[in-house]
Amino acid sequence: MDIGLVKDRRPFEHRVVLTPGGVRGLTAEGHRVYVESHAGLDAGFSDEAYGEAGATIAFSEEEVLLRSELVLRVSPPQPAEYDKLQPGQVVISSWHLAVAPPETFRSVLERQVTTVGYEIIEFDDGHAPVLEAMSEIAGRIAVIMGSGMLLNEFGGKGMLIGGSPGIPPASLVILGAGTLGRCAAQSARGMGAHVVVLDRDINALRRLQSVVGFDVPTMVSTRPNLEKALAFADLFLCAVAVHGERTPVLVTRDMLGLMKPRSILMDLSIDQGGCCETSRPTDFSRPTYEIDGITHFCVPNLPSTASRASTRALTNAILPFVEEIAGKGFDRAVGENRALRRGVYTHGGHCVRESLAKAFGVPYTPINGN
Repeated sequence: MDIGLVKDRRPFEHRVVLTPGGVRGLTAEGHRVYVESHAGLDAGFSDEAYGEAGATIAFSEEEVLLRSELVLRVSPPQPAEYDKLQPGQVVISSWHLAVAPPETFRSVLERQVTTVGYEIIEFDDGHAPVLEAMSEIAGRIAVIMGSGMLLNEFGGKGMLIGGSPGIPPASLVILGAGTLGRCAAQSARGMGAHVVVLDRDINALRRLQSVVGFDVPTMVSTRPNLEKALAFADLFLCAVAVHGERTPVLVTRDMLGLMKPRSILMDLSIDQGGCCETSRPTDFSRPTYEIDGITHFCVPNLPSTASRASTRALTNAILPFVEEIAGKGFDRAVGENRALRRGVYTHGGHCVRESLAKAFGVPYTPINGN
């Protein structure tokens, strides 16, 4: 199969989907891999390394797209780029179509592009390999950045996240006990923070405590408990996710009034719309903004700031699916692999994800194997 790896042009996106080692695994099986020049440069992987792995270096995105049956991207193409996509082409990316504008969704259908979202590939047990790999990294980065924002020079109130002898630590409240929340809790406890985790699923809280330890208090995420937690949080981290759907809004603007002035709110659910009423996407040119005295940090794709580590994690998670598509062809691969099938949004000009079809008011067409 002809496989294309393009350079991501989204601002502040430094990752690439496959390392040279991942490419070598595909070329060793006889597949042709076209890598756009400098696609991996920001992650520390040179054109020479990809060439040595057996890839063909292409000097334009157009060349990669014209030659490839399967295209691998980190972030989805911009609407202006849709005309470059070929009908029937399979594009694997972080599409997040559940929160895409209607015109974006219509354009994808009209181009008859098959869209596979990293974020919704999911095994029968609920394990989402790509999403979880990125969430593990995002949780660790969030604590590092959040601890910095508590300092005066970054707009905080001058707190040290882990405290000091005779000085109590900052209070970190994490909403969501999934992979991101668990990793954030582990990192924050390692730094000495006072950590509290909320989730509506008691079993998720049990799993988190079995890993993090019972010195991390947990609370069921009811409205009264959430309000109580907001009142004592110095740093509030939103880590709520609903696979393939928009994140529910759980923190209203009125609830911000419960927080202490100059506290930090980090909404890492922003990729799927955010779980705070006052959240809106930012980037590292202006990562924060203030509403009602509360500093908001809502930067999507946080793992991109550790691009080399994230590229390796992304390769580990997605390569088995890429190998299966390349080896069997797309139709057979999705017919035999339910996790991959769950990751498909559109195919052949049809919406093949039922929740998405309902959200956009289009017919739902089950894909092969459903």
